[in-house]
Amino acid sequence: MSRLVVISNRVALPKQTQTGGLASAMNAALQEMGGLWFGWSGNLAAETGKEVHEVQDGNISYATIDMSKADHDDYYSGFANRALWPLFHYRGDLVDYRRDHLEGYLRVNRVFAKRVAKLIRKDDIVWVHDYHLIPLAAMLRELGVENKIGFFLHTPLPAAGLLITLPRHRELLEPLASYDLVGLHTQRDLRALEDYFLHELGAAMRTGGRIRAANGRIFRAGVFPISIDTAEAVELAHRAEDSGAVAKLRASIDDRALIIGVDRLDYSKGLPERFEGFARLLRDHKEMRGRVSLLQIAPPSRSDVPEYRSLRRELERSAGHINGQYAEPDWVPIRYVNKSFAHKVLAGYFRVAKVGLVTPLRDGMNLVAKEYVACQDPQDPGVLVLSRFAGAAQELDAALLVNPSDLDEVSEALKRALEMPQKERRMRWQSMMDVLERNDITAWRNAFLHALTEPPRVKPEIYVPSPMTAP
Repeated sequence: MSRLVVISNRVALPKQTQTGGLASAMNAALQEMGGLWFGWSGNLAAETGKEVHEVQDGNISYATIDMSKADHDDYYSGFANRALWPLFHYRGDLVDYRRDHLEGYLRVNRVFAKRVAKLIRKDDIVWVHDYHLIPLAAMLRELGVENKIGFFLHTPLPAAGLLITLPRHRELLEPLASYDLVGLHTQRDLRALEDYFLHELGAAMRTGGRIRAANGRIFRAGVFPISIDTAEAVELAHRAEDSGAVAKLRASIDDRALIIGVDRLDYSKGLPERFEGFARLLRDHKEMRGRVSLLQIAPPSRSDVPEYRSLRRELERSAGHINGQYAEPDWVPIRYVNKSFAHKVLAGYFRVAKVGLVTPLRDGMNLVAKEYVACQDPQDPGVLVLSRFAGAAQELDAALLVNPSDLDEVSEALKRALEMPQKERRMRWQSMMDVLERNDITAWRNAFLHALTEPPRVKPEIYVPSPMTAP
């Protein structure tokens, strides 16, 4: 029986408190199939990958390597998060490309390849995750790995016209052809990939979603929108209704309506625009003052990156300015909280909130939108206000869709959500809940692995990239 080998930047080790959808999905798949999860330990050491640390838990092996500070700075903090992250989120103005960062990114990927290649068995199915490890399959092929290898990109993929602004983009992206299957969130992402390969790399489209690269290598690309554990979210929200944390929140808002936003502190999330959109609601609709509050939970991330420190200062100033302008002795418009909460607490907060405000400027999917919907009371659900630039908007089209940069549109959507009759709220919620029950995290995982393991219609050639050359 085939094992599953999962490779990602970080590994969700057993008994750790990580709760992300990816962690639960991968652990469930590994428990079913048996297998290996490989990635960075999160620890720094004198040398990257000098030894592999292995932990066994039932039929799952967890294998991790440490990383040197120099490699971490170049690979992770540098190229992955200062070049690829802004580029993939359509922020070409924030791309900080440095040749030494790219070399570090490739160097760490080669270490990953060398270490994990020794652990891969002949019949294993390999699943690589996210933008940190784009060239990994090409490097595994160089080492003689002929297994089925799939790749899933958890971020958006921008249009080809933006991708080509990255120096040496061909050397980074052409190795995607080394995968047997590339998974993306939306049709928009898929069109971007096909357009890039067809018009920049000279590839040709074949039947069945296959792409024939210029060197003859054939691979497939498809849309696999990631989701949540819907049943678990429903159960968490139901259990959290009477918890102490939720009771305190209810008491603090009294009979006022609560709008909630939960986002990692990141410039892709559109938080400054969100605050201003809420302020526009208070400015243009005076009857809303004192009747509604925005709770924005934004745990800090990547605090070593200047843009993130600047964003935090901007949000603190904005929240202070809006509160100073509109607050009353017994009411504060914006509650801005810079810390994280347990998943079970957030589920209860989602259930309390009359409006879920999810307005990223760009997002691969945005699972918060799906979690908000799943956590609602079916008899009296809240309303989701969602950016049309989040991948989730392709599935949750019964939400109130907005352009987050259009402050008037956000303001009017909030007013409509707060005043929406229960009958319409229930109709919209049920439409979205049907999607989440049909496409949960298990369905996503199974769909990808089924597509990856389908017998190929043609024998795939092995793509061996040309050596890196200076531009």
